[in-house]
Amino acid sequence: MIQFILLAVVVAAMIMLALFGEGETIAGLEPSMFASLVSLSVFGLMALGWGASAFQGRWREAARNALLWLVILFGLLAGYAYRFEIQDVANRVLAEVAPGHVVMARGGEVIIARSRSGSFVMAGKVNGRDARFLFDTGASAVVLTDATARAAGLDPAGLDYTVNVSTANGRTTAARVRLDRIHIGPISESRVEALVARPGALSENLLGMTFLERLSSYEVRDDKLVLRGGR
Repeated sequence: MIQFILLAVVVAAMIMLALFGEGETIAGLEPSMFASLVSLSVFGLMALGWGASAFQGRWREAARNALLWLVILFGLLAGYAYRFEIQDVANRVLAEVAPGHVVMARGGEVIIARSRSGSFVMAGKVNGRDARFLFDTGASAVVLTDATARAAGLDPAGLDYTVNVSTANGRTTAARVRLDRIHIGPISESRVEALVARPGALSENLLGMTFLERLSSYEVRDDKLVLRGGR
């Protein structure tokens, strides 16, 4: 009996889809949604037919299994409905347990937890190559170490070190460059003005104002650095 019902449903659906154009609705539904509903109905009838044959005479067991599947289905639907909230919670937990790890929240926010040293160190990319940055609003520009510059495709030997800069190791000179692109998580900025420090003068790349001033905003909140994408 179930087979005949399935066949009738499929044939009726095919006729309805053939009669109505793509721009028209079927029973108030878009054709694609109507087709999805029919597919789900067919699947449900198949499951019903299988259950009737598999649990014939064992209705209590069938009811228990049906209830279990309903609970699983409800859980999946609830997880999908609250997927963004669940992702936010997971991101914030990850930011807590993995300082320096860049996580993304809704609205394009990037969240970095404060490291044990009290600073904000984050993973990023320079010209597509991995790099770590120290958040530094006191730096007027992005400053790269010699090693990061080389990895990013720059030749430090051919640079002109004429810019005076102050670092944790004292005063030194740096060279002006323009980076093709810097990524911090999903935030990306192109043609960023930067400096390359002399070899050995800097131990950490600095995420300075030539990148930060392009953001819509940034703030420190509850021991977390929050960056918001470009304007």
